[in-house]
Order: sequence, then structure tokens, then C-alpha cells
Amino acid sequence: MKIDILSLFPEMFEGVLHSSIMKKAQENEAVTFGVTNFRDFSENKHRKVDDYPYGGGAGMLLKPEPLFAAVKSVTEDSEAAPRVILLCPQGERFTQVKAEELSKEEHLVFICGHYEGYDERIRQHLVTDELSIGDFVLTGGELAAMTIVDSVVRLLPNVLGNSESPVQDSFSTGLLEHPQYTRPANFNGMEVPEVLLSGNHAKIDQWREEQSLLRTYERRKDLLKKAPLTEHQKKMLIKLEAKDK
Repeated sequence: MKIDILSLFPEMFEGVLHSSIMKKAQENEAVTFGVTNFRDFSENKHRKVDDYPYGGGAGMLLKPEPLFAAVKSVTEDSEAAPRVILLCPQGERFTQVKAEELSKEEHLVFICGHYEGYDERIRQHLVTDELSIGDFVLTGGELAAMTIVDSVVRLLPNVLGNSESPVQDSFSTGLLEHPQYTRPANFNGMEVPEVLLSGNHAKIDQWREEQSLLRTYERRKDLLKKAPLTEHQKKMLIKLEAKDK
């Protein structure tokens, strides 16, 4: 996969893209990154990339020319049609399902905005997706881009040490992940559930399934509306709801 990031502050990505899983992903040739300062594509002698909105109003808007030129520059050699993603509070809420969808693409381009917003022609004629990481406003799109890139890259083949890790993560199954324990089995009187020490993998799987549903029910009931529950999980959910009545 190739990932290009367009930002006015490319230095913000240096540590993130060269540490931990992002570094490993590049070493394993699962992904290549490009970070471009789209100010370099300004047609203004002062390298301005923003201007006042027509009709008046507070703040400044990102101009279309630099971004159209920057996207053209990083995509002109792409064999497959790239996904051009605008980071924006108005965008679709980013989810694990979206991360899995994007992880199947060959080329992603992220546009990190600043100022009051974007010229509407950028939305209408340049981008393929608008994404938001939550109902709040950031100074710019850089932190949102880092979050989404991390979420997507860790799903690529040969990135995580255990191929089962992304499959079992919270939200991948539609539910929150079950509780997990490691050594020692008894720490200051706090013991690991006996079933996890039993060696009976069928019972362990059943316990994990039940705990995953219980944790989701207690913490994020909203997820249960869309989760693809098994018949066993549906029966468990009915019992949980009966207890609350």
C-alpha cells in the first residue's frame, strides 16, 4: 500500500511514521509513506494557501489550487484509482469497519486541513471520502490522519506479529474485546479466572464470547444494534436484558 499525506506541518509525522508498528510496516514493505507540504504548490508569491470566504464570515478557507495540484502530483503515477480522504468534522464517522475497507486499497491520500474550512470545490470535485474521528474540533487534520493511518496499516498483512490480533480486537467483531490476563495467576490475591487455566479451549472460547458480549452490553449498548450476533449471543443478550428489568 502507498499512503500520501498532504499537510502544512509535515514535521508532525516524523516520529509517528518512524516508530513502532508504522516503522515495522515499512521495514516489511507492507506500506510506503509520502508526506507533502501542499504549501509548495501555492501559486501565490507569498506561498499563501488560504483566503477570505466570498460573502464574508469568520476565518479563512483553504484555496482549491494548491490542493488540486498537490493531489495531482502524488497520484499521477498511480496504477489504481486512489482514495482521496478529507479529514473533516463534517465527515463520516471513522470506524473499524471503515479501517478494514481502506486497508484493501492500493493508494490512500489524506488531506489535512487548517483554518476555518475548505473551499467547497475541494469537497465536490477532488476527494472521494470525508472522514471524522469524532464529534469535536481539532486545530488541524494531522492528528486525525495519524489515527486513521495507524488503524489501517496495522490491518495489512505481515504487519502485526500475530495474524489473529486484528481479528480479535475490539470492534472487529462488532463487540468490545473480552477481558485478558497474563502471569502471575495470582497477584496480591487477585486471581485469573479458572477457565483460562483449564486448557479446555472450547470452554475458553465460550467464556471469551460471553465476556465480550457482557462487556459490550455494560459499556457500549449502542454497538449491539449493528453487531452480527450469533444465535447463542442473541439468547445471552435476552437474558442480560431480562436481568435489568
